[in-house]
This record gives sequence, structure tokens and C-alpha cells, in this order.
Amino acid sequence: MTIAEIKKNTETKMGQSIEALKNNLSRVRTGRANPALLDTIHVEYYGSMVPLSQVANVSLLDSRTISVQVWEKPMGAKVEKAIRESDLGLNPASLGDLIRVPMPPMSEERRKEMTKLARNEGENSKIAIRNLRRDANESVKKLVKDKEASEDDQKRSEADIQKITDKHIAEIDALVTAKEQDIMAV
Repeated sequence: MTIAEIKKNTETKMGQSIEALKNNLSRVRTGRANPALLDTIHVEYYGSMVPLSQVANVSLLDSRTISVQVWEKPMGAKVEKAIRESDLGLNPASLGDLIRVPMPPMSEERRKEMTKLARNEGENSKIAIRNLRRDANESVKKLVKDKEASEDDQKRSEADIQKITDKHIAEIDALVTAKEQDIMAV
């Protein structure tokens, strides 16, 4: 493996960490309704547990209400029960085939808990990025030790890897800050 390949792999993996963070942050509740909030809910469907999105259409009715349109009439009660029993604190209301999930307003204390959760997700991503930086630097050191690269190459690549790391850490900070503002907006 060359230094260029190490840098490319590191940047790719760091990009994946950013995508994972975006995915995790989309599940952190804000005051507004978001269909991604229900992505973690699974429903029993003919004996097996499947994601809610495989048995119903999840969309927004308005900024405070998620609508769940089940595809099979008998699934309505199961979907409603799964949403109610999830740890999201939601109380769905059934209107025939349509299930309305109103988002309760969040208290100030709950908003602060959610911002802590968002910061924690960001910190976990930063740790993952730093671990990737360490692994990349160790790979470069191994190349130098095996006489496949010079010490000058090592210094240059460590500086490049640090720039890549700084760029991704700044992106994480921006994502977390945006999510905190989103959560604290009343």
C-alpha cells in the first residue's frame, strides 16, 4: 500500500464517519416533525420484524405532525402499537387507514437533554476520526520502517493526514452546532 492509497482510504473512512453522524443526528428529536424519527421502529409483519417503512408510507402532514399510511388495513393497529411502545414518547391517533403522529412540544429541560445527546454523537464521531488518523499515521510509519517510503514522505503525509482530520472535525462541529440550534429553536 502506498502513502497516496493510505490517504485516500483514510479520507473515505472519515467521510463515512460523517455520513454516520448525519444519520444519527437525523434521529435526534427536535421540536419539528421528521419522518426519519420513525426509521428505528420495527413492526411484526407475518411473523418477522420489519422496519415501519416496509409496511407503510411515512410522510409529513404539517410541521408538527407525521402521517403514517399503512398499505394493509390489518397492519394499522400493529403500527400504532409499535409507535406508542417505542421510546420516542409519541402518541399516535388512528383515522381509518391514516395514523397521525403529533409531535408533543419539548420542554426546555428535554431540549437541553437532546443537545447533550447531539454533542455526544459529535464527540463519538470525533473519536472515530482521530482513531482513523492514528491508524493512517501508523501505516505510514510501517512503510518507513519497511524502507518503502522516506522519513520526509512520512512528515509530509502526517501533515496531509492532519489537514484531512482537521477538515472533518470542523465539519462535525458545524453539523452538531446546526443540530443544537435546530433543537433549541422553539
